[in-house]
Amino acid sequence: QVQLVESGGGLVQAGGSLRLSCAASGRTFSSYAMGWFRQAPGKEREFVAAISWSGGSTYYADSVKGRFTISRDNAKNTVYLQMNSLKPEDTAVYYCAADESGAGTPDYWGQGTQVTVSS
Repeated sequence: QVQLVESGGGLVQAGGSLRLSCAASGRTFSSYAMGWFRQAPGKEREFVAAISWSGGSTYYADSVKGRFTISRDNAKNTVYLQMNSLKPEDTAVYYCAADESGAGTPDYWGQGTQVTVSS
């Protein structure tokens, strides 16, 4: 079992920055890929970014490419999402996810953290 706890959300003005953190526990964090997803009100959950177990490969949704950066610290069992140049359309609940099985889809989810970007 993997437990994921997000933090770092909040209210920020458009153009500002936030850094989300996701602390993982329960299994060997360094052995599985991690990702971030988000869900805006009235919309489906969507992929934001992912990072391989080693951190050597990263993937981004087109909507955040060049503005968001995903990273991980395997010594701290933590994955991060640095969000710069935030836009009102980035407003959503952000979820951390773990792909423990390697199937390319999340096996575990965090509880989510709210990010609100004001215009």
